[in-house]
Amino acid sequence: MDNLLNKITIDKDICKGKPSIRGMRFTVSQMLELVASGMTSEKILNDYPYLEADDIVACLRYASCVLNNRNMLLVEYA
Repeated sequence: MDNLLNKITIDKDICKGKPSIRGMRFTVSQMLELVASGMTSEKILNDYPYLEADDIVACLRYASCVLNNRNMLLVEYA
């Protein structure tokens, strides 16, 4: 499960360094807003075909770790 956190990246040149999905301009907070609004995983993946099901889980896992103050290893894209 922690391997999913490898999908969350931070790059100062992408989205002003906000945690994002696989170096794309799609932030964890954007994903959390979609989930919180009630969108299903199926709807999210249909609306954003470049995303993968594991991206959604990775964002939720990341949020859980942040809120629980757990240490995380994040990859910075060059």
